[in-house]
Amino acid sequence: MAKAMWQGEVIAEADRFETVEGNIYFPPEAVNRAHLRESTHTSLCPWKGVAHYYDVVVGEQVNPAAAWYYPDPKPAAASIRNHVGFWKGVVVET
Repeated sequence: MAKAMWQGEVIAEADRFETVEGNIYFPPEAVNRAHLRESTHTSLCPWKGVAHYYDVVVGEQVNPAAAWYYPDPKPAAASIRNHVGFWKGVVVET
């Protein structure tokens, strides 16, 4: 079981998840979309591809670009397609 929390709210929770480079990636259906807002931020990983980001939102609090996902990963990272990872103070427990 893995759980992602920020500001006392559960953002994601799953029994099954992927771990890549020490980061836990939650399957799309395990993420509470009410706490995510699309961000224009992107970044490039040489072997995973282009990451897209979400702001994490709880009430009036916004954690900019604190979640990311790969909508079209390179073949080596196909297992994390659309899975969501967290950072920037979002606590992920297993």
